[in-house]
Amino acid sequence: DSRLFPDWRDQQSQLCETKVNYLAHAMTFLDDPYFAAGSCVPDWLTAVDRKVRVRSKYAAPFLEDRDPVVAAVAGGILQHIRDDALFHGSRAFVELCLQLTAMARDALDGETGLRPSFLGHLLAEVLLDATLAAENPDRLEAFYETLAQVDPQRVEAAVNRMAPRPTERLLPMIRGFCREKILWDYFEDAKLLHRLSQVMRRVRLDPLPESFGRLLAEVRPLVAARKDDLLEGIPTQRT
Repeated sequence: DSRLFPDWRDQQSQLCETKVNYLAHAMTFLDDPYFAAGSCVPDWLTAVDRKVRVRSKYAAPFLEDRDPVVAAVAGGILQHIRDDALFHGSRAFVELCLQLTAMARDALDGETGLRPSFLGHLLAEVLLDATLAAENPDRLEAFYETLAQVDPQRVEAAVNRMAPRPTERLLPMIRGFCREKILWDYFEDAKLLHRLSQVMRRVRLDPLPESFGRLLAEVRPLVAARKDDLLEGIPTQRT
């Protein structure tokens, strides 16, 4: 409703830069560790070095690189970008974000502005990963086992060949991501609230009150019910 969210589309263009659905991007490619890692690269960079962007035009020339690691990382990055174009442009995602934004606004005592919109977007992505993991916990275990097989230094080196500016933050991000295994926290509302609050601090929005945790149990089945719609059209094989 544009009366409730007059600047919703402008806000969403900002929010698409903060993405956290790692499992949804990587789960089809767990037989190829560096491809799976590449599918995580855009989100890792968003978390730790937002000035470094590996867009399609930078990654595509490396698909046939003589170094198979570089080629696989490039393929994963491009897969992520294609997935996002379908995912964020889908009717299901737009509708769900609006619904969750309204619920977040109510949970925050009628607050308007960026924070409820940010939360609507964030919850749709985080809880999609939570849904996929809950359906098959072995899939999440396999995700981390796959990433444990990659050399973070080689992933960072591959990205630095593609990106218009280098980064030294990706290597420690990958190591920390594999060590902390934050996606396991998505199963429990209290732990998920803590992770959401970390993201809020990172993007310089006000922290969430403890009472917001009560909303999470209500929201989970809404996202789960739209899982198939959210993933419609996303390739299940590499192209």
